[in-house]
Amino acid sequence: MNNEEKIQQEQAEAEEIREEACEAETEVPAEEAGQEAAEEPAKDPEEEALNAKYLRLMADFQNFKRRTEKEKNDIYAFANEKIVSELLNVIDNFERALAMATEGDGFAEGMKLIFKQLQGVLEKSGVAEIEALGQDFDPNFHNAVMMEDSSEHESGKVTEVLQKGYMLNNRVIRPSMVKVAN
Repeated sequence: MNNEEKIQQEQAEAEEIREEACEAETEVPAEEAGQEAAEEPAKDPEEEALNAKYLRLMADFQNFKRRTEKEKNDIYAFANEKIVSELLNVIDNFERALAMATEGDGFAEGMKLIFKQLQGVLEKSGVAEIEALGQDFDPNFHNAVMMEDSSEHESGKVTEVLQKGYMLNNRVIRPSMVKVAN
C-alpha cells in the first residue's frame, strides 16, 4: 500500500468517525441535553466508545501529520541526490586529470580553479567527503575491496582510499572504496 492509498484510507476513516459523532450529537433532544449537564449522570457506553474512537483518531491524525512533515523534509533534503551522484563521477575524473597535470601549466591551474568552484557548490548543497585514510574500517561508510598486510597500520585500519566516498546531509550516498590492513 503506497502513501496515497494510506492517506485516502485515513481520510475515509476520519470522515466515518466524524459522521458517527455528528449522528450521536443530533439524536439527543435539547431538553435532555440540559438535564444531563445539570445532573451529570453516568456516561453512556456508546458515548464512551465514541470518545475513545475520537481520541484514537486524533492521535492517528497527529502521527500522520508528523510522518508527512518528516517525509516532506526528507524530500527537500535529498531532492538533489540523483544529480549529486552523477556529479561525483565528474569530480573523480577532475581529480584524475589534476593528478596528471604538470606544475606551471596554465591550463591545469584553470582546471584547479574550476574544480574548487565545483566543490564549493557541492558543499553548499550539503555534500561532504567521507574521511577514510587512517580511520577504523566502518562498513557504514567504507566498502572494503582489498585487504593487505601492513606493518605501518593496525589491523582494521584503512590503508588506502581507492575511490572517495561522499555524504549528502549526513546520509551516505556513496561509500568510500578502501583497502584495509589485515
